[in-house]
Amino acid sequence: MTRAAEVLRTTCHGDATPPGPSRSLAMPSNPLPEALFDGWSGVLRILIIAPAAYAALVVILRLSGKRTLSKLNAFDLIVTVAIGSTLASIITSKSLALVEGLTALLLLVAMQLAVTAASVRFKLIDRLVKAEPTLLLRDGQLLPRAMRRQRVTEGEVQAAARAAGVQRLDDLEAVFLETDGSLTALPRSA
Repeated sequence: MTRAAEVLRTTCHGDATPPGPSRSLAMPSNPLPEALFDGWSGVLRILIIAPAAYAALVVILRLSGKRTLSKLNAFDLIVTVAIGSTLASIITSKSLALVEGLTALLLLVAMQLAVTAASVRFKLIDRLVKAEPTLLLRDGQLLPRAMRRQRVTEGEVQAAARAAGVQRLDDLEAVFLETDGSLTALPRSA
């Protein structure tokens, strides 16, 4: 039966509910309260899971050592963000069990340990994972090509100089963009 025939049949026979799939599409009269509060079970889950996941993460990080959350390079930052994201998923996602989430955390930390251990032993892996510091200023002179390539402005170099207690760029021996994205300014020796 075509849709037009169904509508005609409905109007002719006085059916209050139209036939077909549209019956199941009824929207709740006010969906906002459910978006604000979906019941106590979710709150209770968070109250139980969050402390357990947090405690497990603290133990994992203590066992894995200081390097796991270091900020030495971009690779370390990625791991730190991934660990934080995983912890948030464990706490807030109803579909992720605590053991599954902790397995993901353990896997991230284990991969971090493996990559950092390999980068210490093998120069190729070290070069693949870590960037080299970039010289942006030498003997008080900015290096425009290096600055363009690294997308660093003169104002940012000047801010690094001020942070090092130097007022003029001429008073700097060098400025480096470090592997973690920070700027290091080296004042001239007196």
